[in-house]
Formats: sequence, structure tokens, C-alpha cells
Amino acid sequence: MLCRLRKKWRASDYVVVRLMMVFIFSGFVITANSQPDRELLNDRIREDVIKWEEKSRELYIWLHQNPELSGMERETSARMALELRALGFEVTTGVGELGVVGVFRNGEGPVVMLRTDMDALPLSEATGLEFASRKVMKNEQGENFPVMHACGHDMHMTVWLGVLRTLVSLRDTWQGTILAVAQPAEETGKGAMAMIEDGLFKRFPVPDMAFCYHVSSTLPAGVVGYIPGPAFAGSTSADIAIYGIGGHGATPHKSIDPVIIAAETIMGIQTIVSRTINPLEPAVITVGSVHGGTKNNIIPDKVDLKLTIRYFSEEVHQQIIKSLSTLTHGIALSSGLPADKMPDLVLGENQTPILYNDPDLVARAVVSMQTMLGKENLESVAPMTVSEDFGRYGKTEEKIPVSIFWLGVVNREAYEKSIREGTILPMLHNPEFYPDFSLSYQTGVSAMTITCLDVFKTRHP
Repeated sequence: MLCRLRKKWRASDYVVVRLMMVFIFSGFVITANSQPDRELLNDRIREDVIKWEEKSRELYIWLHQNPELSGMERETSARMALELRALGFEVTTGVGELGVVGVFRNGEGPVVMLRTDMDALPLSEATGLEFASRKVMKNEQGENFPVMHACGHDMHMTVWLGVLRTLVSLRDTWQGTILAVAQPAEETGKGAMAMIEDGLFKRFPVPDMAFCYHVSSTLPAGVVGYIPGPAFAGSTSADIAIYGIGGHGATPHKSIDPVIIAAETIMGIQTIVSRTINPLEPAVITVGSVHGGTKNNIIPDKVDLKLTIRYFSEEVHQQIIKSLSTLTHGIALSSGLPADKMPDLVLGENQTPILYNDPDLVARAVVSMQTMLGKENLESVAPMTVSEDFGRYGKTEEKIPVSIFWLGVVNREAYEKSIREGTILPMLHNPEFYPDFSLSYQTGVSAMTITCLDVFKTRHP
């Protein structure tokens, strides 16, 4: 009978049961420990966070004013190494070219990895902040671009260092090893793989688990969001070269117009998810770039499309790729193109895998965070089709459980106003986005610190 019932359960049912069991067990453990000891520990964390907040704000402002593009984070990397050395970490630079790894050993115990990303985006800041970025950098092609931390990585680094500083300050209460990882090139999907391939888990202690934050532009400051299981989508970029037979704009009947073929292809792509993928399986295909032709009266012989594909299962991923190939070739053939002018579909080299949050690890962390923040400030949120290469750290042969958490950073007044009036807040990757520092910092540092201390099997003072 039990076996028959199991077959009817969905994966989400197991997640719910697992969360309930961990909540109940963890609640027993927390109650079993002396409540005054727990409160004393929480007070020590809060005191330390407040003590270093202004110093951390200064660091945040420096990072905000000095953003660097992916793969070019030289000053940022050097600053992270400097900060880690000041905390007493054994520091190694140049891991995966610009990555920084810090190791802090504090006796026998678990190895906990805490990761931050460092790169910024090619955007002109429009926040109006006194310390707004005015940085301009040359990209890999030598083109000048304004740069800003529109994805909150400056906040990630500041909170990350705040957690590390607090853990070091409280080293008399725990035993274990911290593996601190400052990663370059998250935005291009290259950084995690570069560090792994450079021996991250061969040259340094292998973590028993890995945590990180990502700021949320939809959660208010003071709130942490969690997602057990598939949290962020896998992402693949794709380039499609569509060919034609060029000619004069006045005589289109004597050519085969790749602009028309591209238009049909773009519209056809919109049917792949809606008509070839199970409606219960989330997926997104976006055509983000269309380039072709040089002059208004010339029919070109080629049009280039650039796409992004988002998915939560490898089966769906492969189905989309197959459908793209079938669709593009079918439209090209129906246009009368010869076999040697069929479209070229090229997948990007830096595919980002699905980010799977270990449900047990999430449940343990949520229980810890609730003791610091209160249950009302922990929010279960839905998976999102954004991508994050932090998931790669959980897909190596070491099979490390990983978990990413959303850190709410929206000013509470602005958040409540947006709810009342239905206004849209600046999202991530928007030139007007910036976090509400104080409450976001305090929440992020205190919640992750208590999580790590509980993982390290805290010795209460």
C-alpha cells in the first residue's frame, strides 16, 4: 500500500515532508539547547554586525564606485584578497585567473564554502546616488562602456565579508574550516567553471556544503527568500545564421530574402515552448538580437539571430535544441534555398546548468535563520528562470550540496508603495537599481552567520 501511495506523490511532496521533518527536529534541538545561550549568541552576532556596519558601508561605496566587467575584475580581486588577509585567512589569488580563495582553519569540523561574485555590467548608472559609478571600461573588443553594479554584486561582496568577519570574531564558539571563494565572471557564466578547472576542489579543502546570496529586487529589506529543489533555470545561448540570396531591393523576386526567413523563424520560435514542450514544464526562448543588411535598398545574403534558452530539465533543453534545428531548416527549405544554404545553429560555449538547491540544506538553513530573523522574515519563493553559475559547484564529482538564498534589498517604504499603487520597482540589470544598504546588510550577515554557526555545531559561550 505504501509503495502504491508513493507512486502518486510528486517530487514537491517529498520536499515538503523533508522540510517538515527538519523543522520539527531542528526545533527540538534548538529548544533542547539553553534558550539564554542561544539568545546570548544571537546578541553577540547582532552586536558584531552593528559594530562593523559603517566600515562595511565604506567598503560597499568603494565597490559601487569601482565596478569592473566580467573577466576584468583585477582591482576588485585585489581588494577581496586584501580584506581576507586582514581577517587572518590563508589567501590564494589567480584561481581561474582572477578568482580569490581564502581558507580559515579553526579546528576539526565541517568545511563550509561561502561564495561571492565580483563582476559588474555594461550599463550607465541612473540611480542618482551621491556615490554613483562613473566608471568607463574597454570591453574585450576594445569598445568603451559605462559600468555599474546593476546586479548587486557589490552588496554580495560586502555581506560576504561581513559574514566572514563575524565568524572570525566568534571563532571561540565554533570548530571547522571556512572556504571563502570570490568568483569572477558570473555574468558571462565562465567564472565558476574557470575556478573549478583550476583545481578549486583539488587544491583546497573540499566543502561539505556551499552557501551564497543573491540580492532580490522584489523582496523588501529584512526578508530572506528560499527555494528547495530547482531554483534557477539552466541557460544556453545560441546563434543562428540564416542565409539567403542577396539582390536589389527593387527586384525581390530575383533573390531569396533572409530578412523574411528570419522574421518567419522568430515567429516560429515562439511556438516551440507553447506547442512542443509539456505545458507543466517551464521554459523560455528569447531572441535578443537580430542583425542583417547594410543599406535600405539591398537585400542581404545573411541575417544573424542571438537567442537565450532557459529550462529546468535536461530533457526539455534537448527538446528545444532539436526543435530549433527542425524549425529553422524547415523554413529555409520552404523558402527555396539550396541545401548548402541551410541555417547554422551554434550553441554557446558557456552554458549555465540548472541551479539545484539541496532541500535538506535549505531546510536546515531556514530553521537557523528563523531563530535570528523570525519566521515572518523567511519567505518561500517560486523558482525563477534567471541563471547563476553557482550551481556548477554542486555538479562536480565531489557532489557538494549547495544552496542560494534571495536577500531582500528593496527599501520597505518603496516596497509598500509599489504594492499599494501597483508601480514597478527597478529590477536587477536596470540602471536605476540599488539596494537599501543598512537593513539588507544587517539581515544578510546575521542570517548567514547563525546558519554557519549551527552547521559548525556551535559551542555556546
